[in-house]
Amino acid sequence: MTNYIEEIRGILASARQNAYTAVNTAMVEAYWLIGKRIVEQEQHGEERAVYGEGILKELSKALTTEFGKGFSYSNLRNFRQFYLTYRDSEICYTLCSKLTWSHNRLIMRVENEAARGFYLSEAAEENWSVRTLERNINTFYYHRLLSSNDKTINQKDSKVLQKQRPEDFIKDPYIFEFLNIQQPATANESEIETALIENLQQFLLELGKGFSFVGRQFRISTEIDHFFIDLVFYNYLLKCFVLIDLKAGKLTHQHVGQMDMYRRMFDDLKKPEGDNPTIGIILCTEKSETVVKYSVINDNPRLFATKYMPFLPTEEELIAEIEREKVKLNLFNS
Repeated sequence: MTNYIEEIRGILASARQNAYTAVNTAMVEAYWLIGKRIVEQEQHGEERAVYGEGILKELSKALTTEFGKGFSYSNLRNFRQFYLTYRDSEICYTLCSKLTWSHNRLIMRVENEAARGFYLSEAAEENWSVRTLERNINTFYYHRLLSSNDKTINQKDSKVLQKQRPEDFIKDPYIFEFLNIQQPATANESEIETALIENLQQFLLELGKGFSFVGRQFRISTEIDHFFIDLVFYNYLLKCFVLIDLKAGKLTHQHVGQMDMYRRMFDDLKKPEGDNPTIGIILCTEKSETVVKYSVINDNPRLFATKYMPFLPTEEELIAEIEREKVKLNLFNS
């Protein structure tokens, strides 16, 4: 009897979800069509006709009287901007309609076309909540994935980042503002590690796609020694383990050597047959491009050093940080 009731509940829950999805899709498509009509029919294809504002006010009054709330002057302006942002109907029907109107309002305000395409695709595929999407946009998720010069070159002709290589999963910098660490930051590595585990869901979202938590202070042992890795994850898309070492300070060659050893040991002692080689990430508060260039990091595509910021920087600070890293990379590669 219990199974019978649960099956009925499942049927109803599925039907409700399907109904909600269908209604949401229809409304997003309707908003795009309204914006299209305003621009192409009432404004003769111009982005902003001289009499356009008056038309929107009149239209808002008429629609509100007949259909109720939801058709204010500001909302109609959003519908118009929605269409102007995505004039291609295929984008609307294949991507935008998979997301809620709240998602679309956030994404259409992203100026960079490639970034918009990325957020549309990722938000739909990963089922990002509106709050998660807003955080990822505010922390320049897309731009941090493209923060290295190599990735910028390789992806410049792609509207949506295609994550196929380990380096396409690595951000620089990582943003840990959810830890609420006071500035100036004085927390040591152990305290940051504890805070990350206590906020594991947010940490996994910041790490990105495909990550699952394996262990903290993960022990690997040889015949005579024991070693402890700060954090171990598994990425089911890359099909490999990911080791993370936290450093509350500047990157050194000792840090690199330690992580390279951990990664090699993990491959030898823990990696299942058929998995890809283990990835090692050193998260530090300050990178040294000299160490990066002249250490094994420069020759090892499975070893990375990236910066983490325990606070949410301003837009200007984050852009400046990314640009500084690009300048350093260009100088050291020239």
